[in-house]
Amino acid sequence: MSHSYIKIWIHLVFSTKDREPMILESFEKQLHNHIKTKLIEEFECYFEEINGTKDHIHMLFQISPNFSLQNIIKNIKGESSHWINQKNFLKRKFLWQTGYSAFSISVDKVEIVRKYIQEQKSHHKKLTFSEELEKFLKIYGFKDK
Repeated sequence: MSHSYIKIWIHLVFSTKDREPMILESFEKQLHNHIKTKLIEEFECYFEEINGTKDHIHMLFQISPNFSLQNIIKNIKGESSHWINQKNFLKRKFLWQTGYSAFSISVDKVEIVRKYIQEQKSHHKKLTFSEELEKFLKIYGFKDK
């Protein structure tokens, strides 16, 4: 084969430190746009969706073959927390939780995941982030069903 074809969709989820409600409506859209721009411009990702609540964030994007997922996530989390603190959006220091969850998404599920991410706020009126994460861990085989 003379060409390389790579299309890997990632559903990425990570939370604020200790799942504290630190992502305020006053800067949430700016944060989402900042992360989106960074993924597109610095990491050559095709970006589809971003949304979340006060204590966590979801993204859907195609990873570029030129960067590792670990490096993208480390950079996005580190740089965005620095950006939030530099902008003084909060009276206290903003931090992301150390870990994250990243799931590969088949192309036929992209629209479903995109809509799921768009509906985060209404979704979390019924389900906590912990319950949501447990559900994903079961679906993706990290825990017994």
